[in-house]
Amino acid sequence: MHKLNLTISLEKYDNENELTPIEQKLLSEARKATYKSYAPYSKFHVGAAVLLDDDQIITANNQENAAFPSGSCAEQSAIFWIGANYPNHKIKSIAVIARPGSGDVFRGVPPCGACRQAMLEYENRQKQPIRLIMLGADNQILITDSIGDLLPFKFNEF
Repeated sequence: MHKLNLTISLEKYDNENELTPIEQKLLSEARKATYKSYAPYSKFHVGAAVLLDDDQIITANNQENAAFPSGSCAEQSAIFWIGANYPNHKIKSIAVIARPGSGDVFRGVPPCGACRQAMLEYENRQKQPIRLIMLGADNQILITDSIGDLLPFKFNEF
């Protein structure tokens, strides 16, 4: 038997001011998107902002459904809409952020496994990595250069 150790690399920033202006805007747009989410059951509002290759920003949010799990996560809502409406564009980066409850306090949330796989599918489709920007503990920012970094054992085409 041999043990394997897997590691991922993340960039960590102490605050948003250390980010590029476009990354700051993506986080801001993801925050705004949380206010449009439909989350009457969990009260957990998630927003995503996606930067396309033409520098257009597309936002989306989670949409819940009483017939759980029939809803849609913010990240999936965004990338599926982009795939349907902008099939020839590439995604450069995605910012995701959450707002629990009805207040204005935001917290970090990594994409769920289903969202990671959906984003990886788009990354594979466009043959180009997607940069992921997330809020971490104490409002630090965590960034990975590829969705694939968050899925060490990817479900890929063989």
